Amino acid sequence: MDGVAETIDRATSAMIAQFTKGLSPATVAYAFSDWALHLALSPGKQMQLGQKALRKQTRMIDYMMRCCAQQDADPAIDPLPQDKRFNDPAWKEQPFNWIAQAFLLNQQWWDAATTGVKGVNHHHEDMVEFTTRQILDMLAPTNFLATNPVLQQKIVETKGQCLIDGFQHLIEDMQRNLRGEPPMGAEKFKPGDTVATAKGKIVYRNRLIELIQYEPTTEKVRPEPVLIVPAWIMKYYILDLSPHNSLVKWLTDQGFTVFMISWHNPDADDRDLSMESYRLLGPMAAIDAVTKITGSSKLHAMGYCLGGTLLSITAATMARDHDDRLASITLLAAQTEFSEPGELGLFIDEGQLNMLESMMWSQGYLDSSQMGGAFQMLRSNDLIWSHVLNTYMMGERDPMFDLMAWNADGTRMPYAMHSQYLRRLFLEDQLAEGKYEVEGREITLSSIHQPIFVVSTERDHVAPWHSVHKIHLLTGTELTFVLTSGGHNAGIVSEPGHKHRSFHILTRQPDGPSYGADEWVSHAKYQEGSWWIEWGKWLENRSGTPVAPPSMGAPDKGYPPLHDAPGYYVLEH
Repeated sequence: MDGVAETIDRATSAMIAQFTKGLSPATVAYAFSDWALHLALSPGKQMQLGQKALRKQTRMIDYMMRCCAQQDADPAIDPLPQDKRFNDPAWKEQPFNWIAQAFLLNQQWWDAATTGVKGVNHHHEDMVEFTTRQILDMLAPTNFLATNPVLQQKIVETKGQCLIDGFQHLIEDMQRNLRGEPPMGAEKFKPGDTVATAKGKIVYRNRLIELIQYEPTTEKVRPEPVLIVPAWIMKYYILDLSPHNSLVKWLTDQGFTVFMISWHNPDADDRDLSMESYRLLGPMAAIDAVTKITGSSKLHAMGYCLGGTLLSITAATMARDHDDRLASITLLAAQTEFSEPGELGLFIDEGQLNMLESMMWSQGYLDSSQMGGAFQMLRSNDLIWSHVLNTYMMGERDPMFDLMAWNADGTRMPYAMHSQYLRRLFLEDQLAEGKYEVEGREITLSSIHQPIFVVSTERDHVAPWHSVHKIHLLTGTELTFVLTSGGHNAGIVSEPGHKHRSFHILTRQPDGPSYGADEWVSHAKYQEGSWWIEWGKWLENRSGTPVAPPSMGAPDKGYPPLHDAPGYYVLEH
């Protein structure tokens, strides 16, 4: 009977989760009731908010009067630096300047109303503030014809053609979505044709990975190969996009032998793949193959995003088990401490996990579209409403490019692994607290003795740099930390010659002093350009004298070349 009851509950939660995209209505209601009840019991806060409302009303009236007296009156409030919605000169004309200013003042008031209420659970406060911001973003005057002067001008200039074009774009996108097709233009970026074009061979395959060995582009190579562990929440070829911005090509041109893991895209049959499955069938199987193929006893390992978190777990396990095959470790936009995961943590609590686990339980995996909704909400202005405005109202479809096409080439997350990842790492922070178990025994990052190179990005909504920086607290080994301009993806794809790129860098020697994140910036060296160059020097300083390149694969050791890169797994949908 217990099993039947659990099945009914799971099925009900899964049905609700499909409708809400994994968002728990109970959790949201609980957060708002916590905020509302405590606000109702805080007359001082209410009085403060009333005073703020009166002051903002006074500022608005003063601004309107100054606008009537002079054309270029100073605004009552300036948008936040990242808010570009009201940059067009048309928003300086009456009455649209009044509308924009009233919205920004109202937005600021609601920020004050949803934060700083005594007694409210911190997580609930974050959820209320975030949800309120989403509602305000939806109701922004930029989203409506009657209150958007830029849209009105566009309609006049095109004699209404922009609305017709926008409607056609909407129909096209809806049809593609129903057919499960990628966005318009993404078909021009097929792995192996225009992206993921670095020459190589698949030299190993199991049920979870294909291992790519890339052809050398120099006469001699460093004896220690580089193994890249990408995230399985994304296709590997973000690190081998177009030839001009391919990290793989750049590494081989620097004289490194490069291997890349390409993950299988799980389906319902893979529901029981666990974090341990990913460790054993992923980096551990790849390390075995790379060392046997190259004959090298050491290798440099690099992990990106979720792949970096898995690599840190793998490295700590190898250190515990006295496996000394890693010469160095590089982590790109990868968290190892999850107490402050940023706004993504809004979607991680017991209620949310119950909804996600029920949804994955019913289908065996979490689909990329279900994950993508959460990421889009973190930047709703840029990724949702500006897209709706420009594409479906202005009739202007953004041209497709390699990074955008890659972003639309999503993958799935198997039920067992994703549940363990969210619960053991995000919710319980077991890795940072030394409670994460591998093969029944705990591991700790403090046991890692290899030098570590960590890259984080300034505008990372997935792995906030303050959170990534906390690796300084978890290990005493030599640690070079880089904070680069850009976001989670664009900051990593930062090839030499890329305009407007810069970074801060600082190396902490073994057991040397560590700084808090904000203090760290004042001590770090600022440099213009790409962090790739600094990383290449760092790898060279930890590598041996160049030798002749190894063979492609090693048939005599059980690793024959199986297929040309990029292989089969990257093409799975």
